[in-house]
Amino acid sequence: MTSVARSVASLLLGVAFLMLGNGVLSTLIGLRLSATESGPTAVGLITAAFYAGLTLGSLYAHRVIARVGHIRSFSAFASIVSVAALAHALFVDVPLWALLRLVQGFCMAGLYMCIESWLNGTATNESRGQMLSAYMVTLYGASGIGQQLLRLDDEAGVRIFMIVSILMSLALVPVALTRTTPPQLPNVSSFGVRRLYRSSPLGVAGVFISGAITGSIYGLAPVFGAASSFGVSGTALFMSALILGGMALQWPLGKLSDRFDRRTVIIGLSAALSLTSFGMIAAAGLDQPLALMLVAPLFGGLSFTLYPICLAHTNDHVRREDLVSASGGLILANSIGAIVGPPLASAMMSAGGPQGLFAFIAGGALCATLYGLWRTRVRPPLPAEAQAAFRPLPQTTPTVGPLDPLGPLKPPLPQ
Repeated sequence: MTSVARSVASLLLGVAFLMLGNGVLSTLIGLRLSATESGPTAVGLITAAFYAGLTLGSLYAHRVIARVGHIRSFSAFASIVSVAALAHALFVDVPLWALLRLVQGFCMAGLYMCIESWLNGTATNESRGQMLSAYMVTLYGASGIGQQLLRLDDEAGVRIFMIVSILMSLALVPVALTRTTPPQLPNVSSFGVRRLYRSSPLGVAGVFISGAITGSIYGLAPVFGAASSFGVSGTALFMSALILGGMALQWPLGKLSDRFDRRTVIIGLSAALSLTSFGMIAAAGLDQPLALMLVAPLFGGLSFTLYPICLAHTNDHVRREDLVSASGGLILANSIGAIVGPPLASAMMSAGGPQGLFAFIAGGALCATLYGLWRTRVRPPLPAEAQAAFRPLPQTTPTVGPLDPLGPLKPPLPQ
């Protein structure tokens, strides 16, 4: 894996700078708005705006890349997200911040497409799995570690936005100087959510619920941290624990799903997430911040693992030649969930206090559990040997699909 990472070190370094900045920015927005009258409602809407931009970018940003090339597109997208990050420091205004996050979401999708198609073009059949692992570790690791940058905030509230902007601008340097030949874009056509649902109802429902849950965590967990008197440092630690826990549990739970009916694993995972959410509510009600911190990695691990296992379950029911386009449809369903979830979760927080976030997640996980139990009654299970090996894929854009070593490569789009 070391040699593989070295071959794309400049690309992964660019990803690291981006995620260091984007990860902390989402938390920072939650902290800044938590003290305002609109509080959770504003954060929920701004989070939804970011995922709406990410969805639009997943559908349309490839046109920019096909027209002007990878390096120019990456430079333009990175410059815009850097400027938008710094613009948050001008003044606190919910409509302005929602617009900025919408633009950033679109540009982040374009940046993901540039990186992922570049990794696809560099990977060989032998190195594809290792490259995907290196990419996943970089995404989650940088996002989790980046939360600690909140400790550098100052009383004026400007320094941290400057740091985020600097990091996003630095992402330009390794990519602009790379000697790796830019590839053509892989096919980013979508399988279609309706057709996917007919193939795997539980898989599509699961990724939709996963999007609602993880979108709410990224946007509203900082609001919960602020309301729980964690302070800036405590909230940064809480967010790091959630994200890094999500990275740590994907492989163990994914490999468990290779040995049993994946529906059983999805049901068990969803039920465990619902129980853990109720545990978070109880700990918050008893004012036990230490318990919250200790349970956070498990809670994050269960939350962030639901998507890749549902994706693997769907892939078990899709023809091999359709795997790449199916991943695009699943990411679209996940993104729609991430748009819908944060406003609903914020409404529950406004009505029932900060614990409303975990009540929303408990309810969503319970829905996945009950739906999974019903699906086991209407469709027989696949034999374990008929299931494909688990591969975690990030919830980014459809262009990550061909990086899966179990999926076929598609012909490129015409330039």
